[in-house]
Amino acid sequence: MSMVQEFKEFAVKGNAMDLAVGVIIGGAFGKIVDSIVGDLIMPIVARIIGNLDFSNLFIILGNNPNNLTALADIRKAGIPVFAYGSFLTIVVNFVILAFIIFMMVKQMNRMRKAEAAPEPEVPATPEDVILLREIRDSLKK
Repeated sequence: MSMVQEFKEFAVKGNAMDLAVGVIIGGAFGKIVDSIVGDLIMPIVARIIGNLDFSNLFIILGNNPNNLTALADIRKAGIPVFAYGSFLTIVVNFVILAFIIFMMVKQMNRMRKAEAAPEPEVPATPEDVILLREIRDSLKK
């Protein structure tokens, strides 16, 4: 089998197509969740708790002859810097994002369970009852 045929079989298999659709939907969903976190939730959290933007927290590891104070300027000057604030901001955003995704998945699972709840089945009539009914019907004739 040629490599082109093998690739064609791989590419049109259901799993590969499902994966491609999942990646595309995941990318779009990631943008939606980023917007929810950045535009809706973080402003409320910042209003209640205070500003959670730690991006300007850093430690200068080299000489700072010009006494630069902004992280962008320090990095532009090539001065080594331990920028732990950016990491903290990303961790806080991740925790909030993970919680939102957890709540959405939990709600979707709840809806799936409600949707898939089978209707209660009528129990099958026991054989002895069926036989007694047949006897009764034959005696009626």
